[in-house]
Amino acid sequence: MCGIAGWIDFERDLRLERTTMQAMTETMACRGPDDEGVWIDSHAAIGHRRLSVIDLEGGRQPMVADEDGRELAVLTFSGEIYNYRELRAELASHGHRFRTQSDTEVVLRGYLQWGEGLVDKLNGMYAFGIWDVRREELVLVRDRMGVKPLYYYPTANGVLFGSEPKTILANPAIPRRVNANGLREMLDMVKTPEHAVFTGMHEVRPGHVVRVRREGLTKRRYWALEAREHTDSLEKTVHTIRELLEDIVTRQLISDVPLCSLLSGGLDSSAVTALAAKALAAEGAGPVRSFSVDFVGAAENFIPDPLRSTPDAPFVRDLAQHVAADHKEILLNSDDLSDPAVRAAVLGATDLPPVWYGDLWPSLYLLFRAVRERSTVALSGESADELFGGYSWFHDPEVLTAETFPWLTTTPGPFYDGTPLFDGALLKTLDIPGYRRASYHDAIAEVPVLAGETGLEKRMREISHLNLTRFLNTLLDRKDRMSMAVGLEVRVPFCDHRLVEYVFNTPWSMKTFDGREKSLLRAATRDVLPESIVSRVKAPYPSTQDSGYEKNLRDRLAEVVSSGDAPILPLLDADRVRDRLTRPVSTASTQITRIDLEVPLWLNAWLDSYKVTVDM
Repeated sequence: MCGIAGWIDFERDLRLERTTMQAMTETMACRGPDDEGVWIDSHAAIGHRRLSVIDLEGGRQPMVADEDGRELAVLTFSGEIYNYRELRAELASHGHRFRTQSDTEVVLRGYLQWGEGLVDKLNGMYAFGIWDVRREELVLVRDRMGVKPLYYYPTANGVLFGSEPKTILANPAIPRRVNANGLREMLDMVKTPEHAVFTGMHEVRPGHVVRVRREGLTKRRYWALEAREHTDSLEKTVHTIRELLEDIVTRQLISDVPLCSLLSGGLDSSAVTALAAKALAAEGAGPVRSFSVDFVGAAENFIPDPLRSTPDAPFVRDLAQHVAADHKEILLNSDDLSDPAVRAAVLGATDLPPVWYGDLWPSLYLLFRAVRERSTVALSGESADELFGGYSWFHDPEVLTAETFPWLTTTPGPFYDGTPLFDGALLKTLDIPGYRRASYHDAIAEVPVLAGETGLEKRMREISHLNLTRFLNTLLDRKDRMSMAVGLEVRVPFCDHRLVEYVFNTPWSMKTFDGREKSLLRAATRDVLPESIVSRVKAPYPSTQDSGYEKNLRDRLAEVVSSGDAPILPLLDADRVRDRLTRPVSTASTQITRIDLEVPLWLNAWLDSYKVTVDM
């Protein structure tokens, strides 16, 4: 994985702006600790930071394609192309000659051969920019599911782009401002596509191409979920899913550096780990290396909560023993989650207040930092719940009639409500419920349906689409930022577009054929899993229950309030804050009991660190 950066200006000589371009590129050092490069011409400056994964000696970037001494195109690429070997062979049959063994060169040569049509041939996770020297135009591309991030900021005479907002913000011409809609995006769990919170900044939408010419900027969708009739029998469906998973995992094991699996003891990560172990054994390699995370004292003091009925550790051990994994458990101390240096590293990686999921951000950061000591690439289980119907809200009758996002209905909703301490007048001005309604209706309008599809099947297609296009992106962003903050590449097999297209179109009755969540995934992988994993009920990533963590949050918020000049203070209700800080701390702290503390603290840290101006 890598970090990319670029600046296009059709009215300026960017050869005079090397210092600024270098600064933009260096913001991506964590994403690419192994190498860096900058290519500059009159109207284009392209930067790259490299994390070497395939063809360690070759594959340097930005990569330039030339012919008879004339430069044709320049590529800065982040990600992995899992079918690059097949594409390389196809390109060779067209007469292309390669200088490296990298997938990067396949993308560059593919663009020369097929132009924008290249994107339809790619299987992978990727975000890249190609400066076409011949046409003086920039092409920005993001993968179908949005696994890899890509931001851009249009200017009067061109555009700035990068893997993260910090790359664009490193250009002194870009203001650090956020308006009312930016605040709404941060304070509600709606994740509007293309919205980047910072005023004037945008994300390239998953499955889209952005083209920048002198004449202006255009956007084109090259992929989206489509409704298709599913005619396979249950037996054929389970068999097809298994075939796809085996092919996907085998492809994603390709690496020239140490690789591992992230194991939680749930069905998703266990399936990936087990299939990886099976594929490695078939190649005479292995054992599979795996990592899990837990908290000191968690096993002895675990208390079931609405999301987690069982601890992970026993299930992790069952799977690791079952597949003979080279397993290591990373034990975290809850105090580490409050460490100012850790929280500063998390904020510096996100460029936005990581308000949702609370302690899971520093927990992931610490896990990945430990994993990176032994591996450079990891496989993870994101997208399985969204794809196969794993979350509780897929099975909640209220969701069927609720005109809102499934994760914001009665039961899960409080986990994403971080506004109780905010000023009432501010909340009235923001009208978050109205913003949510509009966002929901926009999202529903995008859902494809079959002709004549009605009732439960239509509603469950809507719920699946909402999860895959709105909720999943928050998890992919979290995993990307925390892993790349330490130079760890995380691959997500369940985001393979072939699997997503196939499972999205299986009927809901088939997805729940055994009366449980994720019926199809369970059936497709049962033979490689221990029975304890097969029968386990869905549980999310572990969260600390240590009341000491919540106390640390309270102490920090008290410090913020007493400072008298913290940037968050005008946005808070002082009476509500005082009341909150005087309540007793419960014996077991959970995400839901402390989200109201996490949100203002992260928002304050962001306003202070990034010197953001709030425009209301």
